[in-house]
Amino acid sequence: MSCQNSSDPQVLCSSEQLFLQPLWDHLRSWEALIQSPFFPVIFSITTYVAFCLPFVVLDILCSWVPALRRYKIHPDFSPSARQLLPCLGQTLYQHVMFVFPVTLLHWASRPALLPHEAPELLLLLHHILFCLLLFDTEFFVWHLLHHKVPWLYRTFHKVHHQNPSSFALATQYMSIWELFSLGFFDMMNVTLLGCHPLTSLTFHVVNIWLSVEDHSGYNFPWSTHRLVPFGWYGGVVHHDLHHSHFNCNFAPYFTHWDKILGTLRTASVPAR
Repeated sequence: MSCQNSSDPQVLCSSEQLFLQPLWDHLRSWEALIQSPFFPVIFSITTYVAFCLPFVVLDILCSWVPALRRYKIHPDFSPSARQLLPCLGQTLYQHVMFVFPVTLLHWASRPALLPHEAPELLLLLHHILFCLLLFDTEFFVWHLLHHKVPWLYRTFHKVHHQNPSSFALATQYMSIWELFSLGFFDMMNVTLLGCHPLTSLTFHVVNIWLSVEDHSGYNFPWSTHRLVPFGWYGGVVHHDLHHSHFNCNFAPYFTHWDKILGTLRTASVPAR
């Protein structure tokens, strides 16, 4: 496939661009939806719920399939409907009442045009890695401050710790300030790096998945922290310890900042 459009001059493409071009051409066929002010909210909610749903189903099945409990960090805990529904309701409410108006203002002030060419594969992967590292650093600082300063914790972050044992739908159970902070970091990084729209979409999907996995409460053999070598990635066990102890493991994904500042706690330490 060539990287050209019937109304555009021919553009020479590298083999890496050609690899992603069919996917990008397919996405561009939905250009009207992607460029609409509704797309960010629809995309975010749909992706988030789709990633949470398998873990919700697993929590239900644990009552009938005890073998599944061997993968749960807290085998005797399963979230109830009284815990699940408020989390889902708050996510929907915040996206409709707060995220959508901001998205609408951004759409009205800066309408985006989709490029015809796909990004190079290696550039896409590099940008996603850099975005994750930047996000990890930014949220580490934000998270540490909101635990060390009592007023910040009580006012903005305490709501996220209301569920003592984390579960998938509790991932976005947070104050609107925390939600906007994470969204700001997310968008700032892809803007600073000049990411292609396909790269931005991919990064948002990866970021949502890693966040949900961190809160899922399931430690599978294929969990991300088991796939990344040398303990560089904390994962679900790492973040569950944060919810248990409150004073450790402030980075959302990687472990280097907690190691450097002495706030890393491993699973060998018993939970409080």
